[in-house]
Amino acid sequence: MSRVQQDLSISPHNGSALNHLESAMLRRVLPRGRVPHVCVVGAGMAGLRCADILAMRGFRVTILEARDRIGGRVHQSSALGHLADLGPNWIHGTDHNPILDLAKETTTTTFHPNGDTILVYDESGKLLEGQKAAEHSELVWGIIGNAFKYSNQESASIPQDRSLMDYFHTSLEEKKLAEDSSALVLQMARIWGDFIGDPIEKQSLKYLWLEECIDGENLFVASTYKAILDRIARAVLEKAEIHTSTKVTKIVSNTKLQSDHPLSIAISTDTNDAPFLYDEVIVTVPLGFLKRNLSSFSPPLPDHLVNAISHIPYGRLEKVYVNFPRAYWTDGQSATANNSFFTHFLQPTDARTQNPHEFVSLAALPNGCAQPTILFYMHGACAEHVTSLINNLSPSSPEYYTRLNDFFSPYYSLLPNFNPSSPDCTPKAFLATNWQNDEFAGYGSYTNFQVSHAAEPVLYDKDIETLRHGAPERHVWLAGEHTAPFVALGTVTGAYWSGEAVAKRVLHAYGMLDAEDEVRDLGREGDEMMDGKGEGTAHGAGLVAL
Repeated sequence: MSRVQQDLSISPHNGSALNHLESAMLRRVLPRGRVPHVCVVGAGMAGLRCADILAMRGFRVTILEARDRIGGRVHQSSALGHLADLGPNWIHGTDHNPILDLAKETTTTTFHPNGDTILVYDESGKLLEGQKAAEHSELVWGIIGNAFKYSNQESASIPQDRSLMDYFHTSLEEKKLAEDSSALVLQMARIWGDFIGDPIEKQSLKYLWLEECIDGENLFVASTYKAILDRIARAVLEKAEIHTSTKVTKIVSNTKLQSDHPLSIAISTDTNDAPFLYDEVIVTVPLGFLKRNLSSFSPPLPDHLVNAISHIPYGRLEKVYVNFPRAYWTDGQSATANNSFFTHFLQPTDARTQNPHEFVSLAALPNGCAQPTILFYMHGACAEHVTSLINNLSPSSPEYYTRLNDFFSPYYSLLPNFNPSSPDCTPKAFLATNWQNDEFAGYGSYTNFQVSHAAEPVLYDKDIETLRHGAPERHVWLAGEHTAPFVALGTVTGAYWSGEAVAKRVLHAYGMLDAEDEVRDLGREGDEMMDGKGEGTAHGAGLVAL
């Protein structure tokens, strides 16, 4: 089995899977003619994927979504005059990645920036010589690559308070570089924070292996995730019942409200206009939301599950798009260093206490997707600071523009061809994410794995497996990027796979999954059924017989 299959297998030999006893306990005889009714809480990637598979197998599926839209953190805005992703921009890994398959199917344009020139501005705002920047960037990523190998091989013996930055210091001592080169590498290493949402000093070396992605390249989704989202949602919108603007406030399990629902799950919402009794509930909300809403479960979730939810850290990643009348920094050229995709900033030596470390130039994207826009990524305290500047302000307000322009002008003014008197160099508009203040995102971004100074051992991998397991004995299941295979945690692909995995486990609990189904793409099978017959009747008939 592949590593992904091992992570998501329902084999009783997998520590995170249903064992035979639980399977027998969960399978029940329903009145003839009634199919199981499943509630999926959340209409993000995990929820949509899960709902798709279960609906195609004949289950009755109701999705309850707190937002007024589907997609969760996969969301686009047209505020800049063109679509821009407010959530993920990347497909992480190209080796058997279902999101890449969907991108190809929907003719979504992706961009591979490998080999692109990286511009680096030093502490004084001076552009580093290109060869020097490239050599030190190669050193940074070489050390990170070695750190991944070390974490994979020696995780058990690595102290839990040792960070990736500690590993950098040790590696540089061994390399015996000149002092100025070592200092530059350490400065450039801070870019790692934009991958996890927190400073590199917080990245656990012991659990760095959990940050590893699917093999292959990382692709920027140049034409946004919209077509992919629409494709995933298509079958769900036709087969499932969806209630948007409906926040779940209570999940009560083990109730005896009706004789034919001996183990029903009762759901309360802030609107109370949706069905409230279900056979199974699959909670796909972000980990940050789970952390803040444990009291919604009655009776309380088991201690081991509460502890796992509490243990796993949650990142802080934000981004800001800055749109210009023209991409002045390219100087009308498409294949020069002036049109580099990546630009990095080292920590300034002036009075600024927070600064972004990176932006990407959307002018470097393929034809049809290129825009006169730069996209800043921020993490940790800088992300919190920028969101505090615009929190509760309308994106169309002058104050919103002024505050963001004041913060970012010291960076975009460093770019080639900048002229403060030229209208081309004055931003037309800003568009900032604000996940830090978004209740339904859990006031943050996604799972990461940080150093721990606690006396007791941290076991993040076991915590992830605990979350995958959920509480099936209470007919409560969990999905989301925080329950993904280890190679896809914190990614869209991970959320998608987690929805697929929990759907398969529910099917298994009702005797509707065979060995071939464990490795078959059930959602694609469902699409073929819809396209060919219009109905998923074959599997529905099987459920009626239960």
